[in-house]
Amino acid sequence: MNPIRRAMSSSRDCGLFTDHFPWIQSPVIVGAPMRVFSGPRLALAISRSGGLGFIGPGAKPADTATDLDIVRELLRESSAPFGPGDTLPIGVGFQLWNGDLQSATQAVKQYRPCAAWLFAPRNGQEEMDEWTESLRKASPGIHIWHQIGTVRESIEAAESAHRPDVLVIQGIEAGGHGRANDGMGLMALFPEIADQVRNSGMLLIAAGGIADGRGIAAALALGADGVAMGTRFLASTEARISKGYQDEVVRASDAAQSTARTQLYNRLRGTFGWPEQWSPRGIVNKSWHEHQAGVSFDELKTRHDEAAKSGDDGWGPEGRLATYAGGATGLVHGVEDAGVLVSKLRGDARAILNGLGSQ
Repeated sequence: MNPIRRAMSSSRDCGLFTDHFPWIQSPVIVGAPMRVFSGPRLALAISRSGGLGFIGPGAKPADTATDLDIVRELLRESSAPFGPGDTLPIGVGFQLWNGDLQSATQAVKQYRPCAAWLFAPRNGQEEMDEWTESLRKASPGIHIWHQIGTVRESIEAAESAHRPDVLVIQGIEAGGHGRANDGMGLMALFPEIADQVRNSGMLLIAAGGIADGRGIAAALALGADGVAMGTRFLASTEARISKGYQDEVVRASDAAQSTARTQLYNRLRGTFGWPEQWSPRGIVNKSWHEHQAGVSFDELKTRHDEAAKSGDDGWGPEGRLATYAGGATGLVHGVEDAGVLVSKLRGDARAILNGLGSQ
């Protein structure tokens, strides 16, 4: 099928997604499980608008159960019932390398989120399989998503005895932690992986550098069954984010110059232990520029910790705090309600695909 025709078909028919998420609309728009930032209200707002929202990992493993309990209460308090019965209409993300499988399994068993997104194992596919098997036993029918960033990972997932339902294929344009040295841009990475695994039965979600209807349309033309967005939803009213951080996401442009992949901010924040294959992309500021100029780490750490006491002034070009964001930050121009964003993005993508199909 012609790629544009296929994309238009995908944008009208969610296929297997609607079997598991009956509220979902096409094109499928997913809110990525950004650590701390993607909380109950953001995830639920995205799902209510016809997308699929994910809660991100919290500051500690026990936070997942707390957030899922909030989702349950929000649904109980709502005057408009929503969701498929006893399953929560949101997903939950787990960062494996420092996650706790026991608490994750208990949270999934108790609250029954509709999907679980697994990312960043220390021991590769073996660890992904362990988590997948445990979560499926705890909550039969849960949709399991694996985030990957290389062709090799996609093949390992496809050949696994615990194959996921969905592969999230992340290009190096993405914000937060992505492949450090062996990643590839989404435009080249996605179709190669799709060619490798399309007959596996796994659905394919595109992620990295997508922030508007044009990006959604392009991803569908590549063969994606839907898209995931992180940076775009940092600029939503429901995100759990400091105003200074959010203002910087909206302000920054020209990501090739204003963002970088570096472990510096992890170290300044005291976050150690990330497997070496992942490195975060963030908006550069005084910490980065002084690091490049040769200022010692001890001095940078002192200045960083002092800036952390300054509230919203700790972010921005003259700030020093970590501002993780992706390569599409220059396409983010304002803060809106997540539901408004999803509806607008969906409409823009449909209009673009319909226009291309008429040519």
